[in-house]
Amino acid sequence: MKQNDDSKPVPVAATPQQAGEARPPREPWWWVERTVWTERMLTRLTSGESADRVWFRLWDKTYAPANLTSAFHKVWKKGGSAGADEQTVAHFRRRAEEELQRLHEQLRDGTYRPQPVRRAWIPKPGSNEKRPLGIPAVRDRIVQGALRHVLEPIFETEFAEHSYGFRPGRGAKDALRRVDTLLKAGHVWVVEADLKSYFDTIPHDRLLALVAERVGDGRVLALVESFLCAGVLEAAKGWQPTERGTPQGGVISPLLANLYLDPLDHQMEGAGWEMVRYADDFVILCRSQAEAQAALEAVRQWVNEAGLTLHPEKTRVDNAAQPGGFDFLGSHFERGMRWPRKQSLGKLKDRLRAKTARLDGRSLPEIVADVNRSLRGWYQYFQHSKSTTFAYLDGYVRRRLRSLLQWRLDGVGKGIGATHQRWPNKWFARRGRLSLAAEHEWTRTIVKLRTH
Repeated sequence: MKQNDDSKPVPVAATPQQAGEARPPREPWWWVERTVWTERMLTRLTSGESADRVWFRLWDKTYAPANLTSAFHKVWKKGGSAGADEQTVAHFRRRAEEELQRLHEQLRDGTYRPQPVRRAWIPKPGSNEKRPLGIPAVRDRIVQGALRHVLEPIFETEFAEHSYGFRPGRGAKDALRRVDTLLKAGHVWVVEADLKSYFDTIPHDRLLALVAERVGDGRVLALVESFLCAGVLEAAKGWQPTERGTPQGGVISPLLANLYLDPLDHQMEGAGWEMVRYADDFVILCRSQAEAQAALEAVRQWVNEAGLTLHPEKTRVDNAAQPGGFDFLGSHFERGMRWPRKQSLGKLKDRLRAKTARLDGRSLPEIVADVNRSLRGWYQYFQHSKSTTFAYLDGYVRRRLRSLLQWRLDGVGKGIGATHQRWPNKWFARRGRLSLAAEHEWTRTIVKLRTH
């Protein structure tokens, strides 16, 4: 295999998907919570018997101790910050048995009330803006998780095929591969749609009506509504009511957000338009400009009727076969190629810059190992990008390491030519620095061997 200028790089072990193999078969319902869903219930979901069925008697399954315990373990594994009550996951864990029993009794007796979510503002990727994040209390996260165990299988059977966000066995990489496939098939006219503050603007009444179409247990519906209307607590403003929206950060929010956009999914599907959606981020790929304009008008009409708003500056029709292209899920598509968009590349460089700072007191092997971990994770997502991206990043990492070494030895960090001679590319390769270019070439070679 042809190598780049690094000698004998250590490749990242290829997953079956990277190597061109199909995923190993899974059980159809591998992801469901078995403390809630029995084989008999799942059979009813898949047989068509429940196609128009409204599900009752779900309340006892929601507050069942085994369900709450399972939800707690997921919250514990994920971690996260404390909510409005300032109780951390670690503190809850120390009294888990007692706390879970109390939750069980409160839900059973009808005395459970969710607390307001704690609002935090986090940077919005690709801009100087910030977006609100709602952090529920740990106990509320557990109850939301138990509720999601009950509701998710009911709605998952009806969700559209082209919806990839926050769904079992699906992810952003699947959505990107679907876009690649459609572009290669000639669907180069692309509708980019951006819903303005989607999670915060979903109308409660319409959302609850969608839930009620399949869920007839009034206590479950009341629990969903209680989470939507719990309000938010912000340090500077105190408690504020929530008349719209489902807070980002809530365990149940992704499912509810998918449910509200599901009618749009099926409308696009029924019209024959190729839509790819990940949560509130979606594109529609068409064969002609006229088709794309018609799809955009249909989206505008649906969004207006649904009580939502399209961002006027971020919603447009693009031609992916022409210069300019379009962005989707951190990638840029243009003229048959895909590579990380500038914001995605910039975020990685910021992380690498922090890991190779001059004042970092770690040894070079420790720094290289830390850099490699970031590169591996990044490569797993962007491995299908244009090959020049990887060579560029390899060069950037080497320059950062050379500057660090020169600073430590000489007290200066400049002079590219001199440092290249002092620490050539092979020098870093022998010390285990991961070469993305070589890794990309290795992966492509494995794919070719597997497919021939």
